This record gives sequence, structure tokens and C-alpha cells, in this order.
Amino acid sequence: MVDENSCVAIYLTHEQAEAALRKLQKAAFDIKKISIVGKGYHPEEHPVGFYNTGDRVKFWGAQGGFWGGLWGLLVGAAMFWIPGLGPVVMAGPLVTVLVSALEGAVVVGGLSALGAALYSIGIPKDSIIRYETALESDQYLLIVHGTQQEVERAHDVLADTGPTDVAIHLS
Repeated sequence: MVDENSCVAIYLTHEQAEAALRKLQKAAFDIKKISIVGKGYHPEEHPVGFYNTGDRVKFWGAQGGFWGGLWGLLVGAAMFWIPGLGPVVMAGPLVTVLVSALEGAVVVGGLSALGAALYSIGIPKDSIIRYETALESDQYLLIVHGTQQEVERAHDVLADTGPTDVAIHLS
């Protein structure tokens, strides 16, 4: 199960999110405790593909290199069609939480499946609305899961990476 403490940072571009991930890696964060969520492509782009071969996921499109690189680093990868958001691509432990929410038919008052997954890891509803709005605007969420000390340290690292927002959520 994913720790219910988290630090969530919002980035305008996938390059910023990837740079932040690399900075966390250099700061010796456990890569298995990091998730990234984004829409992954824009409607005007043409070929988009997604498939899984063994434990490697392949993705084509303008950001295929970005997502392919992340899926090589992070545990778990998926692409979901979420009503209101459209196609959402994610990598990291949040994938397992979302799949569990979908399989268990978890419904949390007015939240999307992604919102329910975020709520189940301790993120309050008002923050979920902010995060879903960021995703609707083609921004990226980088989420660090861990103990209170880990997420506080992640906040310090991520605050210097240029996020539009960075917040800690403790259970």
C-alpha cells in the first residue's frame, strides 16, 4: 500500500517534471515512492499508441520519449480515460491505488476515479480539485509518497525546481 503522506508538486511542462524527478533521484529518494501523472499528449497530435510487453510499457506520440523514460524508472504505468479529464497517463505507485479504486468501485462523493485514488492516499478534496484542474490544463503532478520526514524533505527539494505549486499532505 502507498504511504498516506505525500508531497505533490505541479509542473507546467513534462521537462520540468522530469528535471524534478532527476533532482529527487540525485537526492537519494526511493524512486519506487514517486508517481507522475499527466495527460501525455495534445488532441492535435496524430499517432498515439500504448502497450505493455512484459514489464515494459511502450508509448508513441510527441511525449513518448518522456513517458517511456519514466516507465523505465518508476514502478507501474498506465493510461486511463477519465471522464472530465480525458486520457491520463501515469507512472508510479499511484497506478496501483487507482486500479484498486476502480476494481473496488470506490466512489467518493463527486470525485473522479483519479480523485478517489488521491483521496484514498490522504489528499483532501479541495486539493484534489486543484490537481485535477492542473491536469485539465495539461500540467503534470509529481507525487512523492512516504513518511512525514520523507515528504517534508521532498518538499524542500521540489520547492527549488520551479513548480507552480508544491504542498505536503499528511495523514
